[in-house]
Amino acid sequence: MEKYYISTAIAYTSGKPHIGNTYEIILADAIARFKRLQGYDVYFQTGTDEHGEKIELKAKDQGKTPKEFVDEVASEIKRIWDTMNTSYDRFVRTTDEIHEKQVQKIFKKMYDKGDIYLDEYKGLYCTPCESFWTESQLVDGKCPDCGREVSEKSEQAYFFRLSKYQDRLENFLTENPNFLQPDSRRNEMLNNFIKPGLQDLCVSRTSFDWGIPVDFDPKHVVYVWLDALTNYITNIGYDVDNPSEEFKKYWPADLHLIGKDIVRFHSIYWPAFLWSLDIELPKQIFGHPWLLTNNDKIGKSRGNAIYADDLAEQYGVDAVRYYVLHEIPFANDGNLTYDLLEERYNSDLANILGNLVNRTISMNKKYFDNIVSNSDITDTVDEDLINTVMSAKGKVEKCMDDLRVADAIDEVFNIFKRCNKYIDETTPWILAKEENKDRLKKVIYNLLESIRIGAVLLHSFLPATSGEIFRQLNTTETSYDSINEFGKLKVGDTLNDPKPLFIRIEKEK
Repeated sequence: MEKYYISTAIAYTSGKPHIGNTYEIILADAIARFKRLQGYDVYFQTGTDEHGEKIELKAKDQGKTPKEFVDEVASEIKRIWDTMNTSYDRFVRTTDEIHEKQVQKIFKKMYDKGDIYLDEYKGLYCTPCESFWTESQLVDGKCPDCGREVSEKSEQAYFFRLSKYQDRLENFLTENPNFLQPDSRRNEMLNNFIKPGLQDLCVSRTSFDWGIPVDFDPKHVVYVWLDALTNYITNIGYDVDNPSEEFKKYWPADLHLIGKDIVRFHSIYWPAFLWSLDIELPKQIFGHPWLLTNNDKIGKSRGNAIYADDLAEQYGVDAVRYYVLHEIPFANDGNLTYDLLEERYNSDLANILGNLVNRTISMNKKYFDNIVSNSDITDTVDEDLINTVMSAKGKVEKCMDDLRVADAIDEVFNIFKRCNKYIDETTPWILAKEENKDRLKKVIYNLLESIRIGAVLLHSFLPATSGEIFRQLNTTETSYDSINEFGKLKVGDTLNDPKPLFIRIEKEK
């Protein structure tokens, strides 16, 4: 069985993640579920990034130890990931002993190789971003990432020879256009960061304690990026001396799914670290766009944070999954407002999908006592429906191969739209009135089977909804192979009673 290793970035434990942070785990989950459906041996990793000065200060403000603080936040992050029905295989933490030990060994290996050296650091430092900047990188004298004030800092530190890997990085990104997607991110890294010249990277700190100690110089702690990025290998058993069988099986990762704001760290620092360790690079990095609210960046400091668990409580988990997966295009930021979410909920989920499933199963109950029936009485209109349904699998696959998840969902919903049109074309209620039972059997069967095939393809995106459709259809024909032919729904089986999938939201309520 072919393996597929997908990871999200690890969530920073500075506080509860908002819907923009949660989008990434839902997106990764949809990709992981689709790969499993296709028969891959999937390993899906997520987790939390828990060290650094920012956390040390936040914990102090709350009168807690850093460990107490991160334990609380990490469990809250995990709770939200679980609430959103995400199927990760391992939830990792950078405070896990297995990770900390390996980071120390990795640091020492790089030091022994001459890729890490001791020097003094002077620079402009942004505490929230835990990043040093040069004067020229500042925007209006402030941090280019978060727009906050920076302060002059100077301390003894270990440095990683990033400059040593400059030419190799430039050549690699130029020669491997698929490595970093979308193209706009790759061009940005090449033109804005690599070609102007890479500075060596500060990889240790002495001004705070909350980090992994450099074991051969304990007044230093390993700086956040060397610590955080290595989570992708430490947690599958990478060891400097003796890598595990799990590491050999799953590395290189097939996909690192990350936010566009941390592309620099994953596409410049991470490859250089891996080359320093003589490890193969991941196959692909995708810097996904952001989810905005009212076209503004979401953030607690902005006072516009919306949380996934609150939305799920109000609209249901699958409605939230549908919105964020469908409304954020491949390369452009998406926008979330309550009005837009409710509009999509009513038009797509309640109307196109929910109404179709309810009507069809209700008609089968009314006309055939819930029994699946069929006949040989066909019409040319049947062919068009079946062609639409049977071509969907290949189209969805193509979209998912290109990580165009929103487009893949559109292809699935094209099945449901075509079914609704088919009902208008065949008018089952008139066939029933005319007592044209054989033709009615064929029409209802075609609808039920189309819905079954649509539900198989829908499963990666809306797993609970898909499961409920299978329950109402009372079918075990839910595998990926089961949609290679039309007609797998068994005649004579008894369907369960219809139950609405999505109740329409009335605006005044």
